[in-house]
Amino acid sequence: MRKSTPKKRVILPDPVFGEVKVTKFVNHLMLDGKKSISFEIFYKALEIVKSKLPNEEKTALDIWKTALENVTPQVEVKSRRIGGATFQVPTEIRADRKESISMKNIIIYARKRSGRSMSEKLAGEIVDAYNSQGGAFKRKEEIHRMAEANRAFAHFRF
Repeated sequence: MRKSTPKKRVILPDPVFGEVKVTKFVNHLMLDGKKSISFEIFYKALEIVKSKLPNEEKTALDIWKTALENVTPQVEVKSRRIGGATFQVPTEIRADRKESISMKNIIIYARKRSGRSMSEKLAGEIVDAYNSQGGAFKRKEEIHRMAEANRAFAHFRF
């Protein structure tokens, strides 16, 4: 948009934990505007996470937050066209984009998993991300490897 930037929408905290981050995650998880179903899936997934990690002293919400931190990339590559050639230039990511990417990656790789219900698949991906493994964590490692490989073109960013 040329004239002005759009106003940031206010996201309300979720009803159980009172966290805005949970609502953002549920919004990414939601399909066809079915928000209540997404909340059910998320809360059931947290219950499954708690049952899978019974000896952990953290709450299920803290495990989920740690899992998000484990799959959050710090840098990414962006295509820049310079003098007829396209370079993959590594750039640092803004904080809100980091959060969004990590949430989307967990959900994408949870959907790809095999399992009975979405809440079980999501719980499995959260546990894997908490233990620094699984599809979302591999994706983060891949993004970092790409940025490291293209570090020579870092002087093109501005």
